Order: sequence, then structure tokens, then C-alpha cells
Amino acid sequence: MRARLIATLLVGVSAAGAGYWFGSHAKVGAGEMAAVVTTTPPAPPGKQLLYYRNPMGLPDTSPTPKKDSMGMDYLPVYAAEDETGGNEIKISTAKVQKLGVRFEAASLRELSRAIRAAGRVEVDERRLFAVAPKFEGWIERLQVNITGQAVAKGQALFEVYSPELVSAQREYQVAAQGIEKLRNAAPEAQASIRQVAEASLARLRNWDISAEQIQTLAAGGEPRRTLTLRAPAAGVVMEKKAVQGMRFSAGETLYQIADVGAVWVLADVFERDIGAVNIGQQARVTIDAYPGKVFDGKVSYVYPTLNVQTRSIPVRVELANPAGMLHPAMYAQVELKVGAGGTAQHVLAVPLSAVIDSGTRQTVLVQKGEGRYEPREVKLGMRSDDYVEVTAGVQAGEQVVVAANFLIDSESNLKAALGGMQEAAQPAVGKLVSHQALGTLDSVDAQSGMAMITHAPVASLKWPAMTMEFMPANPALLANIKPGSAIAFEFVERKPGEWVITKLTQRQP
Repeated sequence: MRARLIATLLVGVSAAGAGYWFGSHAKVGAGEMAAVVTTTPPAPPGKQLLYYRNPMGLPDTSPTPKKDSMGMDYLPVYAAEDETGGNEIKISTAKVQKLGVRFEAASLRELSRAIRAAGRVEVDERRLFAVAPKFEGWIERLQVNITGQAVAKGQALFEVYSPELVSAQREYQVAAQGIEKLRNAAPEAQASIRQVAEASLARLRNWDISAEQIQTLAAGGEPRRTLTLRAPAAGVVMEKKAVQGMRFSAGETLYQIADVGAVWVLADVFERDIGAVNIGQQARVTIDAYPGKVFDGKVSYVYPTLNVQTRSIPVRVELANPAGMLHPAMYAQVELKVGAGGTAQHVLAVPLSAVIDSGTRQTVLVQKGEGRYEPREVKLGMRSDDYVEVTAGVQAGEQVVVAANFLIDSESNLKAALGGMQEAAQPAVGKLVSHQALGTLDSVDAQSGMAMITHAPVASLKWPAMTMEFMPANPALLANIKPGSAIAFEFVERKPGEWVITKLTQRQP
């Protein structure tokens, strides 16, 4: 019993001693930890401490040291590091040279863009003539018997026989002779025979009898059995229905003759471009048959009808064709130069490659100094092939980045993610899933920049092969790619249903 009591006392003493030792060491540890949290690291020599920023790049600062939700220390920001301001990007000169950064000043330019449309050569409808006798008869002889044959104005086309024509000639001849015989008769008789003669003469004239033949009849000549019909204008025989020996009815078209000294080109302009087309506008026309040759014309009419299948509106361009090089039904390529309101104007513009388009806003990078760039949100106006109008955000003379701006933007995004250097840096797209595909570039909308692409199946999305629209992240991605080219590209879904191309290269088909 005595031994058990001694053992119990020894255990108690040991426990008390251990408790005292752990307690004293715990107090020392807590004091040391408190010192770590509250101690501000000394500022480097010559630098002034401004504030502490979030270590993950979030827009959160603190005037005193603190930790974020993950236990990471906020990082100190000194005056030398913040000299660019919170809205600028700073990159070393060596990295600028490595990225291949190029600049161009925003300046006033005469912006114009080209509307290109496919067309076809047509006969000028005002220069189309039909040969259709006003009496019935038979064709006895053809002088022009080949479609496509060139004829001169007044050239004999064919000879016809018509009983009505012979009867009308005899009637006029008798009336003309009666006038001579009744010259001394009563005035009433002279008036009657004169009316008959005038009616017969009008009938012959209405049947397009030549003045020469009428004079022959009036002079006492014999009526002709046949009548020669002549070409009403110089041109080309477009259609010939006349066959030697055939019978024709009154009003039946036997020939169609077109004067091709001037022609029309009907160009199918897409609905989205028709608002920039004006009557009197200059047009350049090229024909596949004559490579390198340009025909100049003018827009003379914009048709009021829309082709529902192609969503295009015909535009008429008039061309002179003195050499007869342009033949009806030839294919043509029409180019119309237009600017704001249909005419070129001087506006403040920057290259298309300078614009970073996120879909919700457009940004350019303005050089503020050596290695310093300020992202500016801009408002854009009309576009040309290479430049875009800036209506707000940039002033004339300011240098904007036109090459490697996406690399600079990516650099700033990376710094914002890792070090939080920029509060206004563009949001990184690291969380977006990138997909790859092969396809063919069908067309590019000059105004919206949307690219129509026919792509192969996309396994990552379980898509079949189909044709759809994509928005390039930057117009420079499509600058050197022509419609019809085989391409390989990467794209992301920026928001539901909006697919954005982030990388594109041309490949061998």
C-alpha cells in the first residue's frame, strides 16, 4: 500500500513538470509568431513603401501587411514599381525586342474599302431591237442568215412577199394616178381621191415601206412583188428565227439585233454592302478572258429587288465596249471603292492589327515610354482593308502597338495572374478550353470580321463536319489568308454560342 502511494506521487510530479515545460514553450512560440505577422519587412534603400497587394493578382490592396485566405503574405509595392500607374503595362526593353514589337502613329487617313461582287455581261436593253413585220407574208430570200453576224444600220436582212403589201401598193398607185386625172375635176372629187391616196400612203408607211419605194410608186412605177426589210440599227444578230420560205404572222419577231457598243454588267452585291453603293459611283471591272485588263464604268442603277437565295441585290454598271471585247453572258468581277457615305473621307485611323477585340470591347496598346504601354478602350467606326476608324480613345499622333500586341497582352495577363502588377490588365483566358480543327475559309465579312468556315469533325466537341461562323480574336489572324484556303485553327467558346479563333495557319489542301 505504501509502495502504491509513492508511485502515485511520482506520476503527479512528472505530469506537473511536463505541463510547466510545454506551457512555457507554447508562450514563446506564440510570441515569436506574433512577431512574424506584425513585423514589416524593411524597405530597400532608396525606395518608398506604398501599399501591399494581393499575391494572386486580385484587385485588393492593404496599407498594412496581411495574409490572404490561403495564408499567403500580401506583397509590398514600392514607389519605383508603381511609377507607371495602375493602368499601364511595363515590359523590359530586351523582351520588347524579343517579341518584335512595332508601332505606328494614329493619323488622319482617307479611308475607303472595296466591295467586290461577281457579275455577268448583259446587253444594254435600250440598244436591243426587234425586227417584226406588221403584215403577214412569206420569206423569199435571206440576206442575213447567221446568228451572231454583225450588221450595219439600213443593211438588207430579207425579202418578203405579201398579198396585202402588193394590194396596198396598187391602191396607192391608183389613187396617185387618180389625182392627176382629176386635177380639173370638181373640188369634192379631188378631195375624195386625195383622201384615198393619203390613207394608202399612211398604210404603206405604217408597214415600214421605204421612202424610196413610195416615191417610185408615186412616180408611176409598178408595184413590187417583194419588199426588202432592213436592219433598224447597227449591231449583232442575237436571235434569228427567219428561215427562207417560211410563212410569218403579223408582229412575229424574226430577228433580234443588239448594239454592243456599250454593255451592262449586272453585279450581285450582298445585302450587307448595298447601303454603301450609290448611283454614279466608279466601278472597276475585270473579265476572266482578259487577265490584267481593267474596264472602267459607273453604277447606273440599283435594282429594288432582293434575291432571297443569295441575299444579294443586282447593281447595274454601264461600260463602253467600242472594240467589242465584252460579249454578253461573260463572267465579270466588279470592285466598288466606297467610304463613309459612299465617298472616301479623312478620319482618325489605326491599323486593324492594332485592335484587340474581346467581343465586348475593343482595346489598343498605346506606347507611353520605353517599355511602357497603356491599354485604351476605343470606339471604332468604318473599316477599310487595312485600317479602322477610331472615334474615341486615341488621339492623333499617339503611337499604338501594331505587332506583338497580343504577346504584350498575354505578358500582362501572366503578370496579373502571378504577381498582380496590373489591376486593369485584360482577363486571362486560361480557363477556356481550346479546341483544334481543320477546315476551309469560305469568306470573311468585311464589316463584322466574322469568318465563315467549313470545318471537319471536331472530336473534342463531338461536332460533325459543318459550315459555321467564327470570330477571329484579331483581324490580323486572317490578314494573309484568302477565301478558299485550307486552314488549321484553334478556337475557344468565349461565351455560350460565341466561338473565337485564337490561332490560325494556312495548310496544304
